[in-house]
Amino acid sequence: MTLTVDLNCDLGESFGCYTLGEQNEILKYVTSANIACGFHAGDPTVMRQTVQLAIENNVKIGAHPGLPDLNGFGRREMNITPQEAYDMVIYQIGALQGFLTAVGAEMQHVKPHGALYNMAAKDPALAKAIAQAVYDSSPKLILFGLASSELTKASEALGLQTAHEVFADRTYQQDGSLTSRKQSDAMITDDTQSIAQVIQMVKEGTVTAQQGVNVPLRADTICIHGDGEHAVDFAKKVQSGLVNEQVEVKAFS
Repeated sequence: MTLTVDLNCDLGESFGCYTLGEQNEILKYVTSANIACGFHAGDPTVMRQTVQLAIENNVKIGAHPGLPDLNGFGRREMNITPQEAYDMVIYQIGALQGFLTAVGAEMQHVKPHGALYNMAAKDPALAKAIAQAVYDSSPKLILFGLASSELTKASEALGLQTAHEVFADRTYQQDGSLTSRKQSDAMITDDTQSIAQVIQMVKEGTVTAQQGVNVPLRADTICIHGDGEHAVDFAKKVQSGLVNEQVEVKAFS
């Protein structure tokens, strides 16, 4: 049986993160694109342009809803209720769906962004609200969530297709959570180390936490951040590293 994994990237986040040309290059190496819907980043024009680029590169399209915090890029926690989380996700899925309907394309998945994603990974009530919003938008959608988190549990409980997500360039804690970006060791800056972590997660089903212990996890999809300093080169290296290990890179299904 061939081992397969999806490569996803957060795109359409504008504000100088990258040019359309850089987005187009990244899309040559990933299989799923998470497109910002205007709350944490992005705007209608960038959404339309990113949708078109994803279609041209035969990359699956997903909504990337975040907290309404442009200045903080959606990475600062907010005290929101489950109902507010539900409403935000419904609203942002609808925004992206409008552009997809206009060109006859389909939405494959939804992946929350930043603080909303991390809050839902630990808060069962928020996780349930977000999963319900995705289900109510369309039960055919796939929900991307942190591997073995409250969000993936809530998604599976509703019967949604669920993709357990892992991160190429983030460090982990022994409870399976991502190291907070407030800490200096949150990001992996060495490409060789990142690729080794990716191969371990995909082939062995574990990640080595900062505490030195191997944590079991499921790797259905790997996140590559599109706003990194060398994002295109990194995406190419991760894709090539997987192929060299006889791992097929294809969209999650």
